[in-house]
Amino acid sequence: MLKYFLIFSFALTFLSPLSGQDSTSVLVNDDVQIQYPGKPLIMSLVLPGAGQFYNKSPLWKTASFLSVEIGSILAWQYFDKKAESLQDDYEYYADQNWNIINWVSNWNNQPTYEVDGKMWTNFGALKNLSGTHALMLYLTGTLADEYGQFVSSDSLEAHPDWAFSVEVSVVKNLHYYENIGKYDQFVGGWGDASTAWYWEEKQLEDSTEIVIKTPMKADYLNQRYVSNQVKTMAKYSITTLLFNHVFSGLEAVLASQKKAQKQQSSDKVETDLSLIYNPINRSGIGGVSLTLNF
Repeated sequence: MLKYFLIFSFALTFLSPLSGQDSTSVLVNDDVQIQYPGKPLIMSLVLPGAGQFYNKSPLWKTASFLSVEIGSILAWQYFDKKAESLQDDYEYYADQNWNIINWVSNWNNQPTYEVDGKMWTNFGALKNLSGTHALMLYLTGTLADEYGQFVSSDSLEAHPDWAFSVEVSVVKNLHYYENIGKYDQFVGGWGDASTAWYWEEKQLEDSTEIVIKTPMKADYLNQRYVSNQVKTMAKYSITTLLFNHVFSGLEAVLASQKKAQKQQSSDKVETDLSLIYNPINRSGIGGVSLTLNF
């Protein structure tokens, strides 16, 4: 903003012959300060708090946005690393306690004891290896030459002996670790299924669902739940990080616009009229000072 200060001083010679000659002085103060509203926006989008620092806002604003930035980054790193460790733990637990040999064996020789009035055979999901979902099997050797490298686990109903073959293994991808814990169809694969299986009712919004579990499966589900909760916290940290950039940018723009409007409202002519003191003059008046601020 460009400002000029003009000061005119007129000596009053008529008041005293000793007051001196008439004089006029002009002082020009050129104070140029240009604010670019887009600059603090870009600065804050790159580094929250930078736009506030550029706007010369109170330091607590810069510190606040910068603190949220650092805190959300640290939180994301912590929760992401923690979730990865928990995922490794529950995947290892599944590798130790679930396999296709148990799954096919419990299908061939179904447990015969009763649990709360229901038998293993009362549940359709437990009577078949094929169902609404399937695992992927990886074949090698002669089996791969005949059937291909990858086949569905539905093939085990026709070839149950594959479960005991060294040429057959389960592809342990994301869907594998989800399916063995989520769907009743795969309960038989847990190591304690033949001796400790049980069923319970799960209340839904408008209905009741029967879920079949074993202690190992329940433990596995709990481990997955904790891991997923930590993953959610990591996602919240990233969301906070992104919103912090946006909010810092918006605040920087609003503050810049508000500052510009305030400066524009002050761009008006201000006058000041005062007397100049002169000790030589008997009246003490040596002239008149007129100041224009515009």
